[in-house]
Amino acid sequence: MGIINFKQKKNMGLFSFIKDAGANVFGIGKTTAEETADANLAKATGLTTAVEAYNFNVTDLNIEVAGDVAKVWGATDSQETKERVILVIGNTDGIATVDDYIDVEAPAPEAQFHTVVKGDTLGKIAKTFYGDAMKYPVIFEANKPMLTHPDKIYPGQVLRIPALD
Repeated sequence: MGIINFKQKKNMGLFSFIKDAGANVFGIGKTTAEETADANLAKATGLTTAVEAYNFNVTDLNIEVAGDVAKVWGATDSQETKERVILVIGNTDGIATVDDYIDVEAPAPEAQFHTVVKGDTLGKIAKTFYGDAMKYPVIFEANKPMLTHPDKIYPGQVLRIPALD
């Protein structure tokens, strides 16, 4: 089991991901250490398109990429939407860190984050965090629309684990 550490900074968070696990949304394949400004711009454009495809309520979305680090700005009405945007960006092949500058109108408690490891299931993760494997639908719902089926998680993927009401 892995838990993402959240480092609090003024109006931002730094989230770590596994660089080579996730969706390839860039359409440009793996890149080398000599990435150009054009490649970084293409990555930022691909990430923006990926986030916008989910129709999250985010205004003034702006993403910049430098190598394996993505910086994201914007504003949203909920902590949940902010965390989902961060997960879409971070669960992308080639992104290791998401530097978050998203403002939230109505701040709420932050969810925990869990990095999926081999052998994990949503039930096993629910048992770890909630003490009840049957609470897996809470985790599934918290990660929709990025998750399309409760059995389709993969090692290296980062999931939101919200607090129970």
